[in-house]
Amino acid sequence: MLIGKEIEAIFWDFDGVIKDSVEIKSDAFEDLFSPFGLNLSKKVRKHHENNTGLPRYDKLPLYIEWSGQKVSPELIDEYLNKFSNLVKKKVIYSEWVPGVLSFLESNWQKKTFFLVTATPQSEIEQIISELNIQYYFKEVVGSPIMKNDSIKSLLNKYSICQKNSLLIGDSVNDYNAAKFNNISFILRNTKLNKALQSELKCPMISDFINL
Repeated sequence: MLIGKEIEAIFWDFDGVIKDSVEIKSDAFEDLFSPFGLNLSKKVRKHHENNTGLPRYDKLPLYIEWSGQKVSPELIDEYLNKFSNLVKKKVIYSEWVPGVLSFLESNWQKKTFFLVTATPQSEIEQIISELNIQYYFKEVVGSPIMKNDSIKSLLNKYSICQKNSLLIGDSVNDYNAAKFNNISFILRNTKLNKALQSELKCPMISDFINL
């Protein structure tokens, strides 16, 4: 059992852990910057996939700069809105990670679940409401709050013991957030994080069927 009885609190990432939706966002970033040429759009996609736990608030100014446009709050907001419109419905209708719904349903009253994600707060609230899974989580924290800070705040707020807590994620940002807060980490293996799989020394899963 990777998740034993001693684990009291689980912090969940969303994309790539609950929904297989990372590639949806890869496609959206690539589409947004395709007018600036194939080389740039592929560069944007690669950067996103290497930094899946990083909020789009941090990524888009960089990509706008790469495209040769002048970065401004107005242009960032324009891209944020375009991106949100491209991905929200697709994320809702994307495939569930195998076994995750059954695991949530079977354990949400036995353990304390928190959702910590780089997706903007209002957007993730809309998504989980549409999916009808909001009641599984004691709290949901999205960007612009960074995962390091959201986990630290929740640990303190609920007086949660670090040694009885873990984060399930799929990116190096997730791993670093767990390490920063001195809690355990489980990597959900995907085809996009193969390099990370070979680098990390931590428990890894492909699905939630046999946990």
